[in-house]
Amino acid sequence: MDFRLLFWTIIVNTYHKLLTTMRYTQAPFLALLFLWVAASSTAQEGDSRKALSSRIASYDIGVTLDTDQQLLLGKELLHWRNPSTDTIRTLQFHLYLNAFKNNRSTFMRESDPIPNNRNENIWGWIDIDRMTDAAGNDLTSNMRFIQPDDDNQDDQTVLEVDLVKAVLPGQKIDLRIDFTAKLPRVIARTGYSKDYYLVGQWFPKIGVYEPAGMRYAKKGQWNCHQFHANSEFYADFGVYNVDITVPANYVVGASGSLQKTEEKGGFKTHSYRAEDVIDFAWTASPRHVVREDRWKDVAIKLLVQPEHLMLAERYLLSAKQSLEYFDEHLGEYPYKTLTIVDPPVHAVASSGMEYPTFITGLGLSHMPTGVRLVELVTIHEFGHQYFMQLLASNEFEEPWLDEGFNTYFECLIMDQYYGEKTSYIDFGSFFHFGDMENQRLSYTGMANPKIAENFRSAWQFRHGGYGQLTYAKAGTWMRTLQGLVGMETMEEIMKTYFERWKFKHPCADDFIDIVNEVTQKNHAGKFGPDMNWFFNQVLYGSNVCDYEIRSISNRALREDQGIFEDKSTWYQEASEQADVENYFSRVILHRTGEVTLPTEVLIHFENGEEKLEQWNGRSRTKEFNYTGPSKIEWAKIDPENKIYIDQNLNNNSRTTKPQTTAVKKYSSRFMLWMQQIMQSVTFFI
Repeated sequence: MDFRLLFWTIIVNTYHKLLTTMRYTQAPFLALLFLWVAASSTAQEGDSRKALSSRIASYDIGVTLDTDQQLLLGKELLHWRNPSTDTIRTLQFHLYLNAFKNNRSTFMRESDPIPNNRNENIWGWIDIDRMTDAAGNDLTSNMRFIQPDDDNQDDQTVLEVDLVKAVLPGQKIDLRIDFTAKLPRVIARTGYSKDYYLVGQWFPKIGVYEPAGMRYAKKGQWNCHQFHANSEFYADFGVYNVDITVPANYVVGASGSLQKTEEKGGFKTHSYRAEDVIDFAWTASPRHVVREDRWKDVAIKLLVQPEHLMLAERYLLSAKQSLEYFDEHLGEYPYKTLTIVDPPVHAVASSGMEYPTFITGLGLSHMPTGVRLVELVTIHEFGHQYFMQLLASNEFEEPWLDEGFNTYFECLIMDQYYGEKTSYIDFGSFFHFGDMENQRLSYTGMANPKIAENFRSAWQFRHGGYGQLTYAKAGTWMRTLQGLVGMETMEEIMKTYFERWKFKHPCADDFIDIVNEVTQKNHAGKFGPDMNWFFNQVLYGSNVCDYEIRSISNRALREDQGIFEDKSTWYQEASEQADVENYFSRVILHRTGEVTLPTEVLIHFENGEEKLEQWNGRSRTKEFNYTGPSKIEWAKIDPENKIYIDQNLNNNSRTTKPQTTAVKKYSSRFMLWMQQIMQSVTFFI
């Protein structure tokens, strides 16, 4: 056994899990450092192309990075339109960086463990220094912090401001905002480490006002949640014009397209524009090495660390594979740029994150080609351009609509380009397994897979299970839905969902309506009047699915022997050498889980004959009986692996013949054991 390969296999699983873990928990070694910022200029708003979205919230921002004190000083011009028939008298804003202000914030209270460090430089914040409307009214004294989720009076991540003049239905308001932000040491999506900066969720950002009838809103309401440990984001579409001023030797990457640069006094201002997006993020570092490529008319820009240059082609190839697959199987990528950031190892907390047209990957020096972590993270984060960005579902309240769907597509892409059984780890005959297999195991290997249902807000996973259920379980039941309705119908479902709801903030009901519509059209009642029964179990319920072959029996049928009422009493001597012409054979199935799904059972006889039986999967037990000249040799539930959510695939088959060799008998168990060990190791990080 080559223990170097085993080492890399464990390392890749550890880092893969860490990427997910860092997004909803706090790793103990992650500290918070924040500093001071200089001033900037305001860009001009304007439309350079036909709007693809409603463009409700647009921003002109000028920001300067002070690398001595790691501070941002920004000037923001917000253009917001009232999308409802309501008269709006107050606005609500996200101030995400205040999640790192002290250990009493909701983010820190929910994080485990909370950083234990009294150094004042680890805490960060964002302050609105002044806010005025277009008429010059100073709104600064009208601001107050609110806590819509948990009433934690110490949390300052949501701000409400009373307006002097209300915003009438359909009207617009412009606000000028001066703000100062102190960046943390890289943690949970943003911050700095040494001379590397990943600046995300960094400016005062208006919440989403949902008119009556949008998603679940019965009346107009602000949807502006606090920054939680288990949480993503939700925002309206708009146009961003952003001027970023940094030291002249710093290389910058950002959302959108670079419009121009201007150098003056040892500083350089980079002007970017991003249209029809919900957010804006950027990076700066003197160590970024630029590598560029193209896919059709999309310019791909990779900012890679010098020590990771050997990974550049892997980053770029997997990005092009993602663009190609989504273009063919879901819809067109409407932007002209894609920026990929390769963080240094000391800033790993910024790895594996997504922003509009801007993603972060994960690379380790000298990573073997058989460890496809670079590819997996790039493909996964690019997928968010569709589910987080273009569809822009509410990641606070329905994180599975983004992470679960994205995990499903990640697995499809990885398996298509790198092999179904080799896409995640491929050390040849020594050890290999696929991404889809790994995601399924992440869910089925949970100590308590019933800990929660998929359908709950991100911060409501108070006792665990967020990552496994939101990512892995949702991706696994999506694969199961594909198995039930077929790949052709599944593709039509996803394409219809994307085309109908891009730029519109869909919710669970919107997706389920499309599943019912397309499935009914293509399968005409095969699954009943709708597929609600499926979602009631896998999305809204927490029960598990498990079917098993309990037993197989074959009994020889001989000529009649004994006493029969229609004959005179007689006795026939049984002959041990009598020829056997027929057998009575039986397969007994058990449903040991609570989830019920229609499935198939393949029965294989010794003479090579096979029967494919249908079972609705509802009863606790089921048997199939046969009379014929050949015995049953083996049987298998779900022979095409359609029911991917089944908890234990090992009990789905049974044979009447023993394994031919010890190696064959135990090899599959060894592979499963290895995967389970590696999954378990990551929980100690």
